[in-house]
Amino acid sequence: MSRSFSIDTGGFHEMSIPEEGYVVGYAALRDYYELPIPNQYPITIVSKKNRKYKDEKFQVLTIRYLPEDNLYKHLTFALKYEGVNLLVLKKIFEKINGNVIEDIVRKEPTSQYARKIWFLYEWLLEKKLPIEDADIKVKYVKLVNERIQYALSKGEKSARHRIENNLLGSIEFCPHVFKSKRLLEFENRNLDTQQEQFENKFGKGLMQRASSFLLLADSKASFTIEGESPKSQRLIGWSRAIGQAGKNELNIEEIKRLQKLVIEKKKHIQLGLREEGGFIGEHDNDTFEPVPEHISANAEDLASLINGLVNSNENLVNSKSFDSVVAAAIISFGFVFIHPFVDGNGRIHRYIIHHLLAKKKFSHQGIIFPVSASILNKINDYRKVLKSYSNPLLDFIEWESTSKHNVKVLNDTKDLYRYFDCTQQAEFLYECVVDTIETIIPAEIDYLQKYDEFKTEVENEIGLPDNQINLLVKFMQQNNGKISKRRLKKEFENFDEKEVLILEEIFRNVFSVKN
Repeated sequence: MSRSFSIDTGGFHEMSIPEEGYVVGYAALRDYYELPIPNQYPITIVSKKNRKYKDEKFQVLTIRYLPEDNLYKHLTFALKYEGVNLLVLKKIFEKINGNVIEDIVRKEPTSQYARKIWFLYEWLLEKKLPIEDADIKVKYVKLVNERIQYALSKGEKSARHRIENNLLGSIEFCPHVFKSKRLLEFENRNLDTQQEQFENKFGKGLMQRASSFLLLADSKASFTIEGESPKSQRLIGWSRAIGQAGKNELNIEEIKRLQKLVIEKKKHIQLGLREEGGFIGEHDNDTFEPVPEHISANAEDLASLINGLVNSNENLVNSKSFDSVVAAAIISFGFVFIHPFVDGNGRIHRYIIHHLLAKKKFSHQGIIFPVSASILNKINDYRKVLKSYSNPLLDFIEWESTSKHNVKVLNDTKDLYRYFDCTQQAEFLYECVVDTIETIIPAEIDYLQKYDEFKTEVENEIGLPDNQINLLVKFMQQNNGKISKRRLKKEFENFDEKEVLILEEIFRNVFSVKN
């Protein structure tokens, strides 16, 4: 008795399935062909109880959606209701004979799904099947359903298949992002409109000052995330680089230039693309063997992966209507998952966010988005969203420890870095952008307004130079509005008791400090 493609939920691995029914589509095909890849979400279940709903991990449909029990119908179902998942599709195509695809196309030569499967087989495997080109009378159809996942508004047309390829990248690098409920809610918040209101409300001068402060804060936060506390000169240098984000084209030479800025004078760090394996994690205390949380892409795959990432970046930048934040998530997280350098990957990953937001004109009026500051505020969520990609991969990467206590990957893993789901990462980045627009930038503007008010009142009452006022505010912030005895002896020895009381009262009133 031959195996069924559809799987009764009672026998689907050890997962907790929310419905009695049948697992279908990509999840069923992954199980049937025993594909060496993590679970792909959402998993679709056709309910025996005729229910229909969707959450982050499961899509439940009524019994009328149950596909016929063959490869073609499950692929058609997947493309129609689950979108284009290149990782699953490529691994299936590697398992089957091309004759199977030929039969599908010859039986239904005008079917859009037969033609999509045919196109994807030839595109992913770079192999032309002995099939005549589609009839020129057949209408072109877009490969990606834009109601399900993000796609280019205009793709490259394949006359052979009568398919418009509106995927986000090339065979070298092409993640997907589902149009989740959360992402659609973020899109509907009109963040562009909120940004445009800043300058009208606060004035260009104040916005430029806020941007300067936020730029340095973002640079500092980015180093802090990596566990570093660099000197001021290095911080200022990296701030200057972030301030120029979007001005240069993002290519391999530009990425290498950025690494030099990050690494600076670490003479024992190899610059450029890695020449050996890489991982993030710890070493065993006794054996010193790697204990990885993330395993980086194979060194021999880096040139192709980065080339694909650069080309995808160009596609997304040139697609004017494509969502800026989603584009930034795809390229920046794609970069950090590949982890092409020995050091500097994290800071360049966050620089790329700035680059895409600036390049796609999301950052208005020269405002620098301190995304690193927001990420630092959400550091646990940031780590979770990184692990949501990295952890499932560990079961599918074969590796051994090297004499240098590094990892050497033994199997072909490049598709795991090419074709991944970036939905969670896009949702996280949107949260950071919203936090920046609605909390961080307004807080900085509010602080500058209060600083100016404090400065004006101090100048009227006492008269101090700007540098002393600046120090005074910083010290009083650290001491709940008071000037400590140590500071009075060291920096402000000329203040008399009355002046101290006046300064502290002004500070309390302006910055709303309670006694």
